[in-house]
Amino acid sequence: MSPNIFDIATKELNQDAFITWLFQFADDKYQSIDQLLNKCGKTFVTQLIQKQIPDFNETITKVVAGRQWENIDVWAEINDKYLIIIEDKTYTSHHSNQLQRYKEHSEKWCVNNIYEKPICIYLKTGNESQSSLNHVQQQGFSIFSRIDFINLLTQFKDTPNNIFADFYERLTRIEKSNNEFENKLIKDWNGNDWQGFFQFLEKQIPIINWNYVNNPNGGFWNAVLNWDYWGDYPAYLQLEQGKLCFKVSTDPDEVELPENMTRGEIRNQLHNLILKRSNEFGHQHIRRPDRFGNGNYMTVAVVDSENWLGRDETILDKEAVIKTLTDYLEFLRIAIQ
Repeated sequence: MSPNIFDIATKELNQDAFITWLFQFADDKYQSIDQLLNKCGKTFVTQLIQKQIPDFNETITKVVAGRQWENIDVWAEINDKYLIIIEDKTYTSHHSNQLQRYKEHSEKWCVNNIYEKPICIYLKTGNESQSSLNHVQQQGFSIFSRIDFINLLTQFKDTPNNIFADFYERLTRIEKSNNEFENKLIKDWNGNDWQGFFQFLEKQIPIINWNYVNNPNGGFWNAVLNWDYWGDYPAYLQLEQGKLCFKVSTDPDEVELPENMTRGEIRNQLHNLILKRSNEFGHQHIRRPDRFGNGNYMTVAVVDSENWLGRDETILDKEAVIKTLTDYLEFLRIAIQ
C-alpha cells in the first residue's frame, strides 16, 4: 500500500481541511474542473442539510466554505440561504458548553443575514459512546458518522483524485479495524477491538457510558453498565477491559458520607454482601479483588475475563456474553435491594 497522507497528517485540523475542500468543490464553478468531485460535494451538502431538513431537495449552485470561524471548525454558506456549521471530531469528544455557544452564535448570524436556521452538524470519524452522542443531539446538533461519510464517498470512489482516495481508504480501514473483534482471538484484542465491542454492546443492552480512562498505569477502555443504588450509594458494574468489576461510588458530588463511617467500611460491607449473595445464587466466579482501593470509586468484587468474556484462545461468543452480563446485572440489582 502506498503512503497515505492522512496517516501522516492525523490531526483534526487536517480532517477539517478535507471537509472544507470537499465543500468548496460543490460550487458550480468547479464542475468543469472535476465533475465527480463536484457531484460528491453537492451530495455531501444535501445529506448534511437533510439531517435537519429531511425533505430538502434544492439544487446546490453556490458554496462558500472555510475553517475556524468563531472557533467553529468548518462552516459553509449554501446558495446564499443556508449556513452549515460543523464540529469535527476524530478521537476527542465535545466538552464544556462549546456546542451551545456555536449554535447560538450561528443562529444570530443567520438572523442578521436573513438565512434559514443554521444546520448544526457533529461530524465524527472516530468512535464515541451513544450516551455521549445523545447529549450532542440534545443540544441541537445532528450526527454525521463515519459510516455516513463512507457511504457518501463510496458512491464516488472512482474519482481519480489522490486526496479523495487517501481519505476514503483511511476511513474504510478504520471501520474495518473497528469490527475485527468479532473474528480475533480475545488475547489479541487492542483498543480498537474494545471500542468495537462496546459499540456492539450498547446496541444490545442499555449501558450508561463507555470511554477511555487515562491513568499512570497506561489506561484502559471501560464501560459502566448500570447505575443503581445500594441505600444511598451508587452500586454498579464496570467493564475494565478484561475484568468485570462490582463497584461502589462514595464520590462526595454524589453522596454524603456518614460521620461515623469510612469509605473502607462502606466498601467492605458491600463486598461482604456481594460475596454472600453470590454463594446463595451460585455465582462461583465472583471473587475478592487482588487489592482494595480507598478512593471515590472502589471495586468490591470482580469476575475474571475468562468467566464472562471468554478464554484468551477463543473468539467472542456474542450471545453468551450478552446473557452473562445480563445475568450479573440482574444479580447485582437483587443483591443490593
